[in-house]
Amino acid sequence: MKTETADVIIIGGGVIGASVAFHLARKKISVIVLEAEDLASGSSGACDGLVFLQSKKPGIHLQLAMESKKRFDQLQAAFPFSVEYKNNGGMVVIETEAELEAMRLFVAEQREIGLDVSLLDTGEARELEPGLSPAILGATCSPLDGQINPIALTLAFARAAQMRGARIFPHTPARAIDVRQGRVRAVKTDRDRFGADTVVNAAGVFAPEIGKMAGIDIPVRPRRGQLLVTEAGEPVLRRCLISARYIAAKFNPELAKSGGQGVSVEQTASGNLLLGSTREFVGFDKGTTPEGIRAIAGRAARLLPCLRQMNVIRAFAGLRPYTPDGLPILGPAEGLDGFVIAAGHEGDGIALSAITGELIAQLIAEGHTDIPLDDFSPGRFA
Repeated sequence: MKTETADVIIIGGGVIGASVAFHLARKKISVIVLEAEDLASGSSGACDGLVFLQSKKPGIHLQLAMESKKRFDQLQAAFPFSVEYKNNGGMVVIETEAELEAMRLFVAEQREIGLDVSLLDTGEARELEPGLSPAILGATCSPLDGQINPIALTLAFARAAQMRGARIFPHTPARAIDVRQGRVRAVKTDRDRFGADTVVNAAGVFAPEIGKMAGIDIPVRPRRGQLLVTEAGEPVLRRCLISARYIAAKFNPELAKSGGQGVSVEQTASGNLLLGSTREFVGFDKGTTPEGIRAIAGRAARLLPCLRQMNVIRAFAGLRPYTPDGLPILGPAEGLDGFVIAAGHEGDGIALSAITGELIAQLIAEGHTDIPLDDFSPGRFA
């Protein structure tokens, strides 16, 4: 078996693994990425493209997202092609009195942290987005939200990393991790052995499987999100939309199970609308269901009535890496030197990809991070 070597081996070729590779390569650290299938073949290729700040819990989660957003404004210059990033703002649409009261508190907490966000009444919301239903009670709005092409973003991170010396091996699943004397030494595949002093587990929903190879328990579960794509049409939205119930379901699995899952709507550069998404614990089943499709279409059309005149041309689903507290797992594993985890972002992988890659690269290169990772530590679940 041939041995390839690098300073760092990254397991996972989604947006998080690709971002870590890019940021490491930019620091002139040699890196190898191992991907079981193709780049962006997992969650990063089956999700929406929202770079949404308003959906983050006030506190460290929102602060991390705000830092990530700042990086997106500058990253395009480092990428070899467009990732269709638009800083076009976003709205959280409110349909009930209970949601209105909850969002009033949510906005107050977000504003305390420094997020530019406002609470609008029905008229103000419809003035900004005339297509919204007159039945809504209002909306929150932030000019900092945006959208991006998630597949293009993943491939751009990966290509930019390669241009700086990173080596990427698709169709090369990790089969075993060589651990000796309390630290990682190598990753074994069907074909080669890849030696390194540091291994980054960026395998998304498969992070627990990779963790087991190293004797590390990682509490990540797959959570299915079904999405719909409409036919291309004229612009009907200036901003991205999510419903207030979408935020609640994100953090409350019981609400998601009861059918109150909310909805997100964005219009892509090609004119298609992307509608999402369910939040279901169904193991690794990536199939779509008639119930899921009907629920998404009905909820979206309730907010944006013009959707009733548009055809859905595709439905698909992806798996989100869910953690018990809704925060990603970032940092070194306890009890095993050289094993770093960057997983568990659930539906926030795209929005947090820029800052995650930067912080993990800084941790590896310098042994510390400018933004403390204590709240994201793998050890918090011990």
